[in-house]
Amino acid sequence: QVQLVESGGGLVQAGGSLRLSCAASGRTFSRYAMAWFRQAPGKEREFVASISWSGGSTYYADSVKGRFTISRDNAKNSVYLQMNSLKPEDTAVYSCAGGSISYRNTNSGTYDYWGQGTQVTVSS
Repeated sequence: QVQLVESGGGLVQAGGSLRLSCAASGRTFSRYAMAWFRQAPGKEREFVASISWSGGSTYYADSVKGRFTISRDNAKNSVYLQMNSLKPEDTAVYSCAGGSISYRNTNSGTYDYWGQGTQVTVSS
């Protein structure tokens, strides 16, 4: 069993920044591809960003390209999402996920491990 715990969410004004963290425990984490997903009220969960197990490759949804950056530190069993130039439409619960899959996977059903989510609210 792998446990993932997100932190760093909160309330921020449009144009501001937040940095989300995801800490893993329970099993070896370093060879998992990791991703961030988000779900807004009344909407389906959507892919945000992903990173390969080595950290050498990343992939982003078109809606966040140029604004968000995903990174990982395997020595700390952690994954991060730096979010800049936030917009009200970024408001959602953000969850991290991991799996022994390609980092190019954007289907939430292919990820094996999930955190509980952290709320991000962007006011206008």
